[in-house]
Amino acid sequence: MNTPYLTAEHVELRARVRAALARVVLPNAEAWEALGYIPAEGWRALGREGLLAFGHTGSAFLESAIVLEELGRTGYAGIRAAVGVHAYMALSYLEMFGTAEQKDMYLPGARRGERIAALAITEAHAGSDLRHLQTRAEPVADGYRVSGEKHYVSNGSQADLFVTVVRTGEKPAGKGLTGASLLLIDAGSPGVTRSPMGLTCYRSADVCRLTLDGVFVPANRLIGRRDKALMHLMRALDFERLCAGLLAVGGVGHCLDLLDGFVREHQVKDAPLAANQAVRHRVSELDGDFELVRNYAYHAAWLHARGELDTRTASILKLKATELAVTAAQWCLQYHGARGYLAGAAPARIHRDAMVGTIAAGASELMRDMIFETNGHQP
Repeated sequence: MNTPYLTAEHVELRARVRAALARVVLPNAEAWEALGYIPAEGWRALGREGLLAFGHTGSAFLESAIVLEELGRTGYAGIRAAVGVHAYMALSYLEMFGTAEQKDMYLPGARRGERIAALAITEAHAGSDLRHLQTRAEPVADGYRVSGEKHYVSNGSQADLFVTVVRTGEKPAGKGLTGASLLLIDAGSPGVTRSPMGLTCYRSADVCRLTLDGVFVPANRLIGRRDKALMHLMRALDFERLCAGLLAVGGVGHCLDLLDGFVREHQVKDAPLAANQAVRHRVSELDGDFELVRNYAYHAAWLHARGELDTRTASILKLKATELAVTAAQWCLQYHGARGYLAGAAPARIHRDAMVGTIAAGASELMRDMIFETNGHQP
């Protein structure tokens, strides 16, 4: 990739990361898909390869950008989602807002793949609009009692800790999210129940429903400031969308590699499918769009490394990368024909997984609203 943001050392890192993923993920991916989660040994293997310990900030994040793209290039969106949520999205709250005690307690094990993290934010009636948050944390001696239900929690059955948004104050009267806080909830606490939600996509992402029934959470598990979750979420969600965009870019790259190889090899009337000008032009359009989005992704990663990532950039990347993933998957499936729909066929898996990418970490409609609201064009 010819970009001013990456060096020769980054090129070497990419080769090492790709080789590590080939050792740890690719031989096990189908088994993990069938299980519906990454098992404990899989997480530990990822940890031994150092794949869970790359930096979240500064120049180290450019290394993480490579890891995230290469996770996407494995072609298994459920696996990339599980690892992305654990190593980046959930742990980012600890990295950014956690106390020294919390970091010492959780981060070393998480980086070794010994303690798995999950995000518990969404509820049945509180997705993009968290004003309707129902999960409540009542103050008690030395902590809180938490009751409520969270939906669509990746790594749900295997997680050791949940970064959870709860209501600690009064429900807001206006549009803002006030009176909400972030708590670290240990999965082994009495009153914690998790059950698979049975998604048809992202199968190895281990998406579960989390029920909290009077769960005691010690006071020192509060992340950041009480009643100020919105302030933390705004910063963390930009980072989450950056990561989601980089993962999706990798997924597009994998899809286009599969598509390109197929149209060059598959014979129709004694000639490669790519002999048709319409096919060549379609693949070229997708390649061009991919190069544009991929370069924008590394620009966004560079901005984050400088501490300058903004909501608009993160939203544009997440929107364009995930929607390009859908378009690429549709054409990949179309050109593969009926064989693409066979049970276990890669094009079918890629297509079903690509569709949910436009919803997770903020639906495309929300991304468009945020882009419009942050329009900074000057005449």
